[in-house]
Amino acid sequence: MMLQGSVDSSGSRFSPLVVLELASDTKEEAIAWLLSRIRDKQQNGGAELLVEQLGPGAGAQEKENPNMFLVGATQQRLLSGAEEVGLFKEFNDGSMRGFTCANKHNFTDFKGDGDSFLSMAECQYIIKHELDTLRAKDETHVPGHTQAKLYPGKSIIRRLQSKGILVQIFPLHEQEELKRLSFSWYKKVKLSFQPLDNIRHYYGEGLALYFGFLEYFTFALVPMALIGVPYYVFDWEDYDKYVVFAVFNLVWCTVILELWKRCSASLAYQWGTLSRKKAFEEPRPGFHGVLGFNPVTGREEPLYPNAKRQLRIYLVSLPFVLLCLYLSLYVMMIYFQMEGWALSIHDEDPTFWTGILLFIPSIIYAVVIEIMNLIYRYAAEFLTEWENHRLESSYQNHLVLKVLVFNFFNCFASLFYIAFVMQDMVLLRQSLATLLITSQILNQFMEAFLPYWLQRRRNKKLIRKVQKRQTLGDKELPLAEQVRLEADMSTYLGTFDDYLELFLLFGYVSLFSCVYPLAAVLVVLNNITEVYSDAFKLCRVFKRPFSDPAANIGVWQLAFEAMSVIAVVTNCALIGMSPQVKAYFPESETQLILWTVAIEHGLLAFKFILTVVIPDVPKHIQIKLARLEFESLEALKKKRQVHGGKCSKPRSSVRGSSEEERRACRY
Repeated sequence: MMLQGSVDSSGSRFSPLVVLELASDTKEEAIAWLLSRIRDKQQNGGAELLVEQLGPGAGAQEKENPNMFLVGATQQRLLSGAEEVGLFKEFNDGSMRGFTCANKHNFTDFKGDGDSFLSMAECQYIIKHELDTLRAKDETHVPGHTQAKLYPGKSIIRRLQSKGILVQIFPLHEQEELKRLSFSWYKKVKLSFQPLDNIRHYYGEGLALYFGFLEYFTFALVPMALIGVPYYVFDWEDYDKYVVFAVFNLVWCTVILELWKRCSASLAYQWGTLSRKKAFEEPRPGFHGVLGFNPVTGREEPLYPNAKRQLRIYLVSLPFVLLCLYLSLYVMMIYFQMEGWALSIHDEDPTFWTGILLFIPSIIYAVVIEIMNLIYRYAAEFLTEWENHRLESSYQNHLVLKVLVFNFFNCFASLFYIAFVMQDMVLLRQSLATLLITSQILNQFMEAFLPYWLQRRRNKKLIRKVQKRQTLGDKELPLAEQVRLEADMSTYLGTFDDYLELFLLFGYVSLFSCVYPLAAVLVVLNNITEVYSDAFKLCRVFKRPFSDPAANIGVWQLAFEAMSVIAVVTNCALIGMSPQVKAYFPESETQLILWTVAIEHGLLAFKFILTVVIPDVPKHIQIKLARLEFESLEALKKKRQVHGGKCSKPRSSVRGSSEEERRACRY
């Protein structure tokens, strides 16, 4: 079921899919110009979409922004857009192929005029793509806004965003589909898999892969949890027994990451993103520079010297990160002073309350760590923005690197110090348990209680706004009210923070769980509640995000693999410090170190062998991809023979074809 239809000024009925909100002080000539470009034919440089202005809501107030517009498209335009973006769909033979309008009836789910062939998330992604590819022609500036300069061939929407004329652009929720998804996802507590296909259908592949990884990580932790419980119960003080647990930990963290690659590839193939070619990246909206000629695009656009960016990175960003690491180290030393003070008080007069006091420094330190991580995150975003990266992928990579380095140091430096400098396993176990439990409580407060409180406030605002109407759960709101309500929701900032939390939890388990075997149990419980809190946030608190056609979890796969390498070194060092192992080298500590390093290198080699032996893509999917490539090449050979070596495919068909077809078609 789609959103209730509206009638465009041209008389075409369409379902609104995307909302554009312009600043309230936008000039009328700028609005008229933008709408004409959106409606204009593609051959004239327009997007050929349907758009209308949103009417006033119930009990409209003067402060409401009148410059809100609904964007949709005809079914034929959406199908041609699906071909342009290279959307993969299931073919009649069961393989996943790039959609083309010429072969539309050969795709499995295409029936009639293809009204339900594309999901709403795919339609919204297509519209966003078409809006993003609107190019400036001979305009020098946005009409009525002389400060908003335009450059021929550059994206209009991105320019409007960077100048603050376009406030936001977001896809609309579909209330009936959202209710069904909510009920099967988080509204009932059940022991079952998540509805990943439904999540992908509604939110796209990027979010579905995150929840798929969260689910996979939770199940992968179960063996660690099952083994950890008896270690915790029966061998609490016998650290010699943890050698076996540490070895299992090493194999576990390697195998689960390799198997996830296969699982991720299976999901991506099933969803049609595994073979999908990545689109050419446009400059970020905030990118700025001196106007020049881009030899890649052949257009005039702002250029920024790479040398200047590198100077900013190495002379400003890097020293700032090092300064933050120093401050983190300074705070850690204060924590150890507090720990020593609490221990001295307990030793002088051991009572129940002084026993409680021993945990207070760790709790305070855990809270301070979370606050420092939050403050640093804002500083890292500001610095990465200031570095002026041209592409969004480059921006994200630099931001992830900054945040990961600081979070890793801030969260784990004290544990490394306790383990390898102080060599106090009792304090290490206590600190790990306190850090893990406190950080999980804080995260659940921020991700479960706070969204619930925001939702309650939003419902109260809704009741006041609609006055005597029933609440959102009882009666569907009029379209104007729904759009304005969603416009006021918080913007979902992506899966960055969610992956970061899982990365830190993976670190707690893989680095030191042999000292505190219950770590895996606590993380399993955290992940179960994480599914429900994240699902609630997406369905009830945030605006609907645009679909992200991801084929994997991206740079986070490298981050988790780097953590697993560090885990090998850490666990080998902990094994070497075990009294059981030290007993084999009573006279020579140097020999112990050499053997530990040799075993660590052997395990790293074994880890590398596992990554080679376990293929990233399952064999049956490799066969399907190879067969599809072979069929494409054979079909091209026959066409070239029939047409005398010339390609007869039209440009639009070539655009949605495979890479081999595009190489064969020279024009």
